[in-house]
Amino acid sequence: MEVGGNGGGLPVNNKQRTMLPNKGARCEFARTPRKDSEGLSESPDLEFEYSDTDKWAAELSELYSYTEGPEFALNRKCFEEEFRAHVSDKKWTDLDAAQHRAHAMRLLDGLEVIAREKRLKAARAILYMAQGSFADCSCEAEVQYWMRYNIFLLLDVGTFPALVELLNMEIDNSAACSSAVRKPAISLADSTDLRVLLNIMYLMVETIQQDDPADKPEWKIMKETFRAELGSPLFNNEPISVMLFGMVTKFCSGHAPHFPMKKVLLLLWKSILFTLGGFEQLQIIKVHKREELGLPPLPEDSIRVIRSMRAASPPASASDLIEQQQKRARREHKALIKQDNLDAFNEKDPYKADDSREDEDDNDDNDNSLEPETFPLERDEVMPPPIPHPPSERVSFPKGLPWAPKVREKDIENFLESSRSKFIGYTLGSDTDTVVGLPRPIHESIKTLKQHKYISIAELQMAKEEEYQKTPLSVGEEEVEMCATELLYQGILPSLPQYMIALLKILLAAAPTSKAKTDSINILADVLPEEMPTTVLQSMKLGVDVNRHKEIIVKAISAILLLLLKHFKLNHIYQFEYMAQHLVFANCIPLILKFFNQNIMSYITAKNSISVLDFPYCVVHELPELTAESLEAGDNTQFCWRNLFSCIDLLRILNKLTKWKHSRTMMLVVFKSAPILKRALKVKQAMMQLYVLKLLKVQTKYLGRQWRKSNMKTMSAIYQKVRHRLNDDWAYGNDLDARPWDFQAEECALRASIERFNSRRYDKSHSNPDFLPVDNCLQSVLGQRVDLPEDFQMNYDLWLEREVFSKPISWEELLQ
Repeated sequence: MEVGGNGGGLPVNNKQRTMLPNKGARCEFARTPRKDSEGLSESPDLEFEYSDTDKWAAELSELYSYTEGPEFALNRKCFEEEFRAHVSDKKWTDLDAAQHRAHAMRLLDGLEVIAREKRLKAARAILYMAQGSFADCSCEAEVQYWMRYNIFLLLDVGTFPALVELLNMEIDNSAACSSAVRKPAISLADSTDLRVLLNIMYLMVETIQQDDPADKPEWKIMKETFRAELGSPLFNNEPISVMLFGMVTKFCSGHAPHFPMKKVLLLLWKSILFTLGGFEQLQIIKVHKREELGLPPLPEDSIRVIRSMRAASPPASASDLIEQQQKRARREHKALIKQDNLDAFNEKDPYKADDSREDEDDNDDNDNSLEPETFPLERDEVMPPPIPHPPSERVSFPKGLPWAPKVREKDIENFLESSRSKFIGYTLGSDTDTVVGLPRPIHESIKTLKQHKYISIAELQMAKEEEYQKTPLSVGEEEVEMCATELLYQGILPSLPQYMIALLKILLAAAPTSKAKTDSINILADVLPEEMPTTVLQSMKLGVDVNRHKEIIVKAISAILLLLLKHFKLNHIYQFEYMAQHLVFANCIPLILKFFNQNIMSYITAKNSISVLDFPYCVVHELPELTAESLEAGDNTQFCWRNLFSCIDLLRILNKLTKWKHSRTMMLVVFKSAPILKRALKVKQAMMQLYVLKLLKVQTKYLGRQWRKSNMKTMSAIYQKVRHRLNDDWAYGNDLDARPWDFQAEECALRASIERFNSRRYDKSHSNPDFLPVDNCLQSVLGQRVDLPEDFQMNYDLWLEREVFSKPISWEELLQ
């Protein structure tokens, strides 16, 4: 599959159940879950709480690969040599604030020396400070305390701008780039300087953005100042995120294969998160914007609703189904004592299906469909007839749907138009108030629809933009709020398509379903050691490290894309559409489907981590001797937080790209996404199931009657968990939009609107000449002073000879 092509497809093999990781990579998967007496898979709910990031300690440990382990001691050595030379034999933790500051300033001066070795030594000493001066600490909590103290000290003395300057020097270091391009195999040693600088910058951003109630008041002021500086074009006349995007594209173009891409992406993610804000901040901005625009408040807090939802039971495997059928057949055989008994039982059973294919799945997928917990009687198990149960025990209906229904203005217009043409015989266009001649039940329906009408910020922004395009003189200049999101969009606008293609290329290379190809980019430059492993234990450790490295890259890219999409959508809908369209053009939809076309339970329960080697544990404890058995066992966690986080983010991106876009929804159908998405329902986590069900809901009407008939349990789960649009025939295929899709026309119309928006708002050089002021006075035009270049003035005689005297002039033609 090619990222950035003009619309390549994803060849999905319907029979293929899983896609294994790369041959060279080693994945640790959880053991098969045990089966209970009924043959159903035992799959407990995953105790996963979705958040902007994982716990602080986990985010710190993921910065370092296990191959970098020996460098902790090297950083300490560089610091101690400098410390002993200028300070007494005291510990760092015993000094007072003035001595701490003086030494930090001394190290900062060391970053400005010309000799590269001395500069690197000073940078390593600063990195040791940012890592919490761990040699003087006895536990992880103490390391984290001193990290926070030291990092605010480094920020106060002006370390970050100095690091940005050094990073710019390293990015432009053509000697290092050309040397890396010529090398047959790139290793950790090729990116030493870059890694040290990026490590310090990441630790500073990650630590400062953490909220701590014990922070001093001056630290809180410094934090807000730092946030504003990161998002402003202070460094190199561009926000820090734009500089990091530049590194990503340079790496993908092949000009700098030694860039440590995992660290660049992590720093990019945390910079965007810190400057723009996370999901709770997004909700606050959304509420505030709706108030400003005079819109009614949101019907509910989506974050709170999702967190309170419970997961549905995962589908059973094929072997479990066979076992169930055999046991059911044995039970039915015992029950067939008298035919009249069986007939009586059939009469009593209101849930017995008439269609023998009810529990068969579609031809594309042999997995059983999703079975919600709140409808136990939908199960295909025969109820024993002799034991009567009270209705309260037999049926447990949901107490209420989690989401308030929404209706768009367009839905009300469509409903009224169809009602008028049916009862009156004519239509009134977009008039939604006139109900003359319509029967009373239609009046009630319109009233209900209007009660649940939802006007989004995007609709108002699109209407306002249309007004700017139609009547630019009467509307006047637009006042654009220069918030962090707007500054970032202006910074990445010129090269946004290249940035999106670069991110997707790296995502493709890091996906576990990707095959190793000669033309794919090498994302392992900052994990492979100089000398390849010679023992089985070293090979196993490197295998875990490589898999973990890829997982962290997937996590960072999915978080970056989702954050940008959500913030751009809130800032202006056409900023979101511009980014989303370039993701679609770069084959993002088939790429995400390809990612999910694997054993997703195995990916979520993968144990590619060695907890004793994680920072800060590894610097304050004696390391036990690693054995093949301890590596094989992994840790005891129920699931891998980062992998589940990545899966949810990728599903949310897919939802963002396809929502209300008929042509993109049809892409989901064409790429046979339904069986791939249904397999993802096996993960028993409410939020992940919700986004899978949303993606299934939008394409249900196009999958055919037989698919809907065979997947009634999935349909039931969609009804329970996904928001309702009151007159949306999602389950029946009677929608007006169920027309032949013209991908090109729809995308071209959207692209034209986006280009008009970008041209009007950002391209001041190509503004419409009809609306520019014109000076018609000959005297003032000729009287304007024009500064001529110096070389022109020196050669004025030559210019006169060549351009005036030597050229024949036809005065008759000129006069005419």
